[in-house]
Amino acid sequence: MERIRSGGLVYDCFSSFSAIPWLFHGCFTRKGGVSIAPYEGLNTGLSTGDTAVAVAANREAILAESAGETLVVASQVHGTTVYVYTGPEMGAVEADALVTDRPGAMLTILTADCQAVLLVDPVKKVVANVHAGWRGSVAGVIPRTVSVMIQRFGCRAEDLLAGIGPSLGPCCAEFVNYKKELPESFYTHRVGFDHFDFWAISRDQLCDAGLSAGNIGAAQYCTQCDDDHYFSYRRNHTTGRMATVIGIGSIVS
Repeated sequence: MERIRSGGLVYDCFSSFSAIPWLFHGCFTRKGGVSIAPYEGLNTGLSTGDTAVAVAANREAILAESAGETLVVASQVHGTTVYVYTGPEMGAVEADALVTDRPGAMLTILTADCQAVLLVDPVKKVVANVHAGWRGSVAGVIPRTVSVMIQRFGCRAEDLLAGIGPSLGPCCAEFVNYKKELPESFYTHRVGFDHFDFWAISRDQLCDAGLSAGNIGAAQYCTQCDDDHYFSYRRNHTTGRMATVIGIGSIVS
């Protein structure tokens, strides 16, 4: 991962993605922005209790950094709905994954412990952003998104690059009721008695969907452990949401 500091904003980038000239992406931290405690500072979640004015200003700062035309943000419901953004209009959409081939559309997933999983096809010039909490992981939102990219845009799984953003690590992903909540197929990634490595679970799901293991990167930063950089619902409950963004530049060669 490469950490970028720009105008007060701090965000992380995957090296394999950064080599693609027409792509913008960033796993934004909580650094920068105008929100005050307990949402300090770059809160992008409207349903957190923060003011709409502050959230709008924070989102505008991210959009300016991306040099995109619009942030595409769906209402996340921990499901498997994949929304294909064709622009330029989008009303209120409930979805946990976004896919597009439209330049200027910055697909945005909001998290505070859940994974944002980025996907890009450098051949077809298609991008996706997936909200993968534990419920979404159980339901298969990641392979569902890969399937939509293949069926809708003619992508090949072997061409796809993936990046797993900062999220709850195996050090903190405790599931005391895992026998009721998680399938037995996840048990191979159990750490200790009741902790789970969801970074590894997502890697497995991506590989099972046809991606090459060498094309999958993971930030491996635990959001609960790092209060300085990340919001964490498990740590604070009342807190902000971070934005993870991916999009095709407005001018594509």
